[in-house]
Amino acid sequence: MIEKDTVRLLRECDAGIKMGVDSINEVMDRVEDEKFRELLNECKDRHEKLADELRLLLERYEDDGKDPNFMAKSMSFMKTEMKMAMNDSDKTIADLMTEGCNMGIKSLSKYLNEYKAADEKSKDITKRLITLEENLVRDIRQYL
Repeated sequence: MIEKDTVRLLRECDAGIKMGVDSINEVMDRVEDEKFRELLNECKDRHEKLADELRLLLERYEDDGKDPNFMAKSMSFMKTEMKMAMNDSDKTIADLMTEGCNMGIKSLSKYLNEYKAADEKSKDITKRLITLEENLVRDIRQYL
């Protein structure tokens, strides 16, 4: 049971990291404020470092990880494009990123509770990912 929950939790973190990095990449060239761009780049870098650590754990379990749900990714892209078409501003980007982070925090917290038998390393990665998302939300409030 421990191994099963561990792999499931790591997969969800993998999908979450990929979704977060994709979302940042999607808006990065539209960010006007240099400090805001730096915050997003730093967050993306931290996500990618966590992803490297995560991949090593997944390799131990001979698992390829998980890509974000196609429908969720498509809906996110469409929402971003629609909102940006109506108001192409840092405020809109901050709003979109905040919504995405909050969804990620909610999902990861749910999985952390659902996969209680997961090992401590996978739980730690999940908690660090949640903290990354919480910190980004806090740091970009000034742009809302």
